[in-house]
Amino acid sequence: MKVLINEYDSFAGNNIEIEKFHENKEKNTYHIYDKIFKRILTLSKRAVIHLINGLFQQNYPPDSIVEYNWTEHVDKDLRRTIADTIITINHTDSYHLEAQMYQDEQIVLRMFEYGYHHSMRSRQFQDTIIFPEPVIIYLADNYEKIPDYYLLNIEFKGQGEFSYKVPTIKYLSEQLEELNRNKMIILIPFQLLRLRKALKKERSNENIEALKKLIKTDIIGSIIENEKLGNITKDDARRLKRLTLQLYHHIYDRYEELEERGVSEMVEEALVLDIDIIEYENNKKLEELKEKLEKEKQEEITQITEQKNKELKAMRLLLEQKSKDEIKKETGLTDEQLMALLKGE
Repeated sequence: MKVLINEYDSFAGNNIEIEKFHENKEKNTYHIYDKIFKRILTLSKRAVIHLINGLFQQNYPPDSIVEYNWTEHVDKDLRRTIADTIITINHTDSYHLEAQMYQDEQIVLRMFEYGYHHSMRSRQFQDTIIFPEPVIIYLADNYEKIPDYYLLNIEFKGQGEFSYKVPTIKYLSEQLEELNRNKMIILIPFQLLRLRKALKKERSNENIEALKKLIKTDIIGSIIENEKLGNITKDDARRLKRLTLQLYHHIYDRYEELEERGVSEMVEEALVLDIDIIEYENNKKLEELKEKLEKEKQEEITQITEQKNKELKAMRLLLEQKSKDEIKKETGLTDEQLMALLKGE
């Protein structure tokens, strides 16, 4: 009986460890997508305005004022939430954006809570609160069961009911052409999620070639084209490439086949950033300058050493009562140098 109890305890302990492993893995997944989404939302004002216009069918000028109102949820459900933020345009209109990887029926409650706290903080009149306009962006490829919107029914006793409606955007269900047309280019790194399920199942030639095309044509091609059109800045383009590379490593580094087939190397080369090239060239120039300074310093030390050796030799010759001409001939010292030596200078 004692053995059975120990075996059971060991099995239970293993289950706990496995559960902790999966929980930590999910938290890490949350962290990487949260980090990338938040960085995307801090790209140039022009790029963020285009995203707001595309998500909410608005027409704000690219030079509109953008203000951020970051919020975070700290309960255990946070691990399933990628990020959320409330963006205010021109000091008046607020938009609540939340990105998700997994379906979460509680999300509408959290968004109502965030929206309420924001409306209380930002209210201009004591008798009026204005909620930000909300949207949930689902990034993962398992979007089939995601509803088009969430509803939260709010009942005011004796006054009737109101439905708080939060629409959803199923990112990977949208065609790339439509995303580009709506100038929502800053979400482009998440296109890498499009082939995540297929490559997890099978690293076939077809899937690997599809990944290459996705990166070179769909992602990089879209970034280059949108930069040319002025939808994003040059710095936006660099940062989007960097975020794409970061996300690629997170999703696909686990597959040895991609390394063996040269896909990872291709991605690295394809996503070489202008800023990386500039940084490399600057570092190269700094190294060359350092080498030059070290060489000049060494040459200066050598010259000083040679001069001191000449002066020591001249002192010995003076003690031997050699003539000035003989000393100058043997040491190479000039008249001025020899005179300075005799004067103790």
